[in-house]
Amino acid sequence: MDNIIEQQRYWHELADRLLDGIVEEKLVTGKTLRDKVNSNYRLHVLTNRYLKTVRLLKESYADVDGIRKKVIKEFAGPNEISIFYSKLRAIKNYHKKNPNLIHIPLSAEFEAIKKQRENQDEDVINLVTFSDVEGYGRYLDLNDIFNTYLNIKGIAKIDYVTYLTIFDRLFDIPKEKKFNVSYKNYLNKLLDYLVEFSGRIDPNKDLVVEYGQIRKHFLQSWSDGTFKGWQKEATTALTKAGAYLDLTPFSSWQELTPLGLGRLKSALQHLGCKIGGSLEERAQRLFHTKNKDVTQLDKSFFTTKSNGKSNNTEANFELAWLECKLYHLFDYLTEQRKNTRENTERKQARTAQELIDEESDDEASESEQEVETFDSVPYNPKNLPLGWDGKPIPYWLYKLHGLNIHYTCEICGDASYRGPKAFSMHFSDWRHSAGMRILGIPNSPHFANIVKIKDALMLWETICQTKDKDKWIPEDEEEFEDSRGNVINNKTYHDLKRQGLV
Repeated sequence: MDNIIEQQRYWHELADRLLDGIVEEKLVTGKTLRDKVNSNYRLHVLTNRYLKTVRLLKESYADVDGIRKKVIKEFAGPNEISIFYSKLRAIKNYHKKNPNLIHIPLSAEFEAIKKQRENQDEDVINLVTFSDVEGYGRYLDLNDIFNTYLNIKGIAKIDYVTYLTIFDRLFDIPKEKKFNVSYKNYLNKLLDYLVEFSGRIDPNKDLVVEYGQIRKHFLQSWSDGTFKGWQKEATTALTKAGAYLDLTPFSSWQELTPLGLGRLKSALQHLGCKIGGSLEERAQRLFHTKNKDVTQLDKSFFTTKSNGKSNNTEANFELAWLECKLYHLFDYLTEQRKNTRENTERKQARTAQELIDEESDDEASESEQEVETFDSVPYNPKNLPLGWDGKPIPYWLYKLHGLNIHYTCEICGDASYRGPKAFSMHFSDWRHSAGMRILGIPNSPHFANIVKIKDALMLWETICQTKDKDKWIPEDEEEFEDSRGNVINNKTYHDLKRQGLV
């Protein structure tokens, strides 16, 4: 029923309200991770809707079909009053035929959006879908990708915690293990997940633009041969040019092996033969050329001229570009990577019942955190801990409990503990237990107040030596009784028995 003029008026109002909503959303600072994720999602919806509205306005003002010009001409003519009343009658007739039609004004719609932003109800604030493991954007769920990593050919088998520590260090994987389909599939799967995850926690992040910015630096480092994990191998002038090797003094291929891989490669390169393979394969290949002309050698000795080198270079470039994009996402998701590793270590160090209790405590603490407000920051020049009322505790209480003393534990990854009470309690905590388990040492009372890795290892070695000394040795400590009732040890008894004295 609306003509083009009314549609344009509606789009102008919608664009203004959307712009105001975007500004209000940007001014809101989320106090929890859930608030920040929801705010990013609402901002993304408002921005996309605003861009769509502006595009419709531009198309309507372009007036390709001439409808707008025709409507303006009708209202500007001599019969504008009669046209107005005819439009009014048409509107009334339309609503008589559709009495149950409900129109929600824009003011009510945006008021509902504002209430949604301020509402803390659990069913309302979950605007983005996350798995239970991801904790609404707090952790990464890499279990499936970890299984893909283990299927890469030639990769050492590791546990999940170790994988969370090294999965961002792609440059530590040797080059020769990257030249297979399984490694490329792993990179693509990891990249797809991280892109999808970052899109959920911040849908306004434009990765296409960011990829364009980092690609310039990537191309420069790739051409210079300095991109991490793909550095150019340093080659000597002898190896690069190829040097002739006289095979007359050598009577077998085994005598060529002491020359080393580099010298054999140089000699094969000089002859135009294949230069790959192990030390024994190169020595055998080179020895077969002794006293033979190059034309007499089999074709299998030579490399086939094809585009294989360029294809390999293109494949290497593609793998390196995938790694570059992953490095960019690793930097962006630094906090999530750290939280995931710590959460996994904590869960593995606890029993099943402790995990159930922890999940219930986390849900309660999370709901409490979401309703907390920090509008007023208390005056705290000495950086004292806050009490139950949110205010700094008295200074005398701070000194009484020794909270001004910080204890650092190297076994816990240089974690700092404030006060002697927290320090003494941490020895039975999950973090210290996990650190001791990594060192291969039981977390027994012998190691109370031991915070240095070196001291713990030395004490464990001393305990092991003491246990070895305290072992019962039958040859020395087994006792016998002779016919007269004398008690003697094993060694003395057998000496006397050989002499015929017992």
